Amino acid sequence: MKAGFPKKQLLFWVVLLLVIPFAVMHYQRESKLEVEELSSSQFEAYLQEGRITELQIEAQAGSAVQELRGQYSGVDDPALQQPFKAKVLYTDQLDALIREHCPRRDVRQANNFLPGLLYSLLPILVLVLLLSFVYSRAMRSAGRGALQFGKSRAKMLNPSMEKVTFNDVVGIEEAKEDVQEIVEYLKKPAHFKRLGGKIPRGVLMVGPPGTGKTLLAKAIAGEAEVPFFSISGSDFVEMFVGVGASRVRDMFEEGKKCAPCLIFIDEIDSVGRSRFSGIGGGHDEREQTLNALLVEMDGFEANSGVIVLAATNRPDVLDPALLRPGRFDRQIAIDLPDLQGRLAILNVHAKKIAIDPEADMRIVARGTPGFSGADLANLINEAALLATRRNLDKVGLPELEESRDKVRWGKERRSRRIDEKDRRLTAYHEAGHALVGMFCENATPLHKITIIPRGAAYLGATMHLPEQDQVHLSRKELLDHIAVCIGGRLAEEMIFDDVTTGASMDIMQATDIARKMVCQWGMSQKMGFINYAGAREHIFLGRDLTRSEDYGQETAREIDLEVRLIIDAAYERVRDILHTNLDKLKLLADTLLEKETMNAEEVYALLEMEMPPSKHDSLKDEAEEKPEKKKKTRRTKKSVAAKSPDASDASDSSDAPDSSDATYLGLLCRPGIRFYAFR
Repeated sequence: MKAGFPKKQLLFWVVLLLVIPFAVMHYQRESKLEVEELSSSQFEAYLQEGRITELQIEAQAGSAVQELRGQYSGVDDPALQQPFKAKVLYTDQLDALIREHCPRRDVRQANNFLPGLLYSLLPILVLVLLLSFVYSRAMRSAGRGALQFGKSRAKMLNPSMEKVTFNDVVGIEEAKEDVQEIVEYLKKPAHFKRLGGKIPRGVLMVGPPGTGKTLLAKAIAGEAEVPFFSISGSDFVEMFVGVGASRVRDMFEEGKKCAPCLIFIDEIDSVGRSRFSGIGGGHDEREQTLNALLVEMDGFEANSGVIVLAATNRPDVLDPALLRPGRFDRQIAIDLPDLQGRLAILNVHAKKIAIDPEADMRIVARGTPGFSGADLANLINEAALLATRRNLDKVGLPELEESRDKVRWGKERRSRRIDEKDRRLTAYHEAGHALVGMFCENATPLHKITIIPRGAAYLGATMHLPEQDQVHLSRKELLDHIAVCIGGRLAEEMIFDDVTTGASMDIMQATDIARKMVCQWGMSQKMGFINYAGAREHIFLGRDLTRSEDYGQETAREIDLEVRLIIDAAYERVRDILHTNLDKLKLLADTLLEKETMNAEEVYALLEMEMPPSKHDSLKDEAEEKPEKKKKTRRTKKSVAAKSPDASDASDSSDAPDSSDATYLGLLCRPGIRFYAFR
């Protein structure tokens, strides 16, 4: 059966073949009820009386018994003709009698072989057609037909679709410059070849989820005036052996026919993982697909005119052979947007909704460090939905801030019932976090305190937001952060003379930071400038099947003691702060029980304390100067941090951890964001 056989036509023939036998059987059954069957003696009597007006003899070769069909007239009404049939012993006397009394007779040679054969084969034929129809549909859904498993699933961009251009991509200017160069090469290849330069064969876009890798690929497709193929890494591998490698070869063959062209592979880590013979051993179908991809990208056969774009958020699991120059010559790091990037992204998405002109997007951008482009788009959408629920005509700043808190920390669950004892315990716990943070010079500024449950498991939370993006965290900042973690548990202990399990995440977070300070960041004088954490590989990559520490038991004991000293010192420091300001702790907790949620301005006004100086004005000046500086020079984050005196208050910035290190953040939802919750 042809793969392109129309479904409607096939269904028509199947229904027709099912209907015809039933129609024939029904007709025969109805005819059987109307035709009268005569015995041999009755037929001879009617024949002698002259009532047989018409007769048809079905001659059966080699048989003495013949079947007769015809009509006879009625007794009272000769004009009434009644059909009949009869089986008689056909003799010479009967033949003479028929010739004498029935002038209208007809002899026909009967042939029942073909109808009988058709009736016997018809059910089988119908069954075969049904099975073929089901099988063809299954093959098309699984792999485009039984003989097309190895065909590429890459889709060529439809020119009629809505195009995404580089003007729609903001917040990742350096990445845009790198890919714009490729688009310009495709449009003007002679301009780049005049000095002997070659365009990269492959470009790998690397970055956290939601930072705009796929959006940038869509913009390339919209700007480039060449064929653009897109495919997902998971589309290569199937349950059948050899399908993935065949699809890779077919994809590049199609690309070479349309050269110059672009091929975009999204989530390439699903097919480009490192090859290994570790747990389980044996040969993997994914490895065969990867080998085919390596050969097609840079093998003996020239691959001119085909540029491969790929995106991944797991570059650590990719095979080294895939990352080498000649295959992916250029790797573009797409990081989380900075303040100006977030502001530009918010402005782009705000154009799609009815935004209040008085809503200052700079305030929202300052309050969203660590947000990706996808998070910011979700924030704007949630704000629009919230304004709709409130029956507002425009989306204002309150809706934007409420949506930010919802995206970051979860939705408020005001319907959850909590008894008064737990509410009072939660209020003192969160008040302890907030009060300690207010007396720690290097702590992240307070944003909000709430005892309303948020998210999946938190009864209350103290939220801190940085005023600017941070590249490094100093030792003093880390110690203050540990102190704020301890503030909630110690407030419980001082007020209720007992402790609960609500501080489990605070304990985990403080311990994790203290251990990294000793083992990884070299912030312990006793342990020195040594890394005790070691470089660990993923066990499922086959690179680190057995793990062992690089130090002995005595060193491990010294590490534990140093971690304990950091925690104990912070504990005593927090005890002094809370003991000295016990009246402020009680006042804040009682007010929090009444209001349930308080922002930073309300907390400082309540305690009659002066808020720390804001850096918003300096940020605004920097934002105005930044576009002019970008035109003159491009600097990396590390160079900016090294030249800026505010990058870190540590004597050596190399000792400070990178705030983008996700392993540093225990309960920190985003880099630079503090979230102290009571569970």
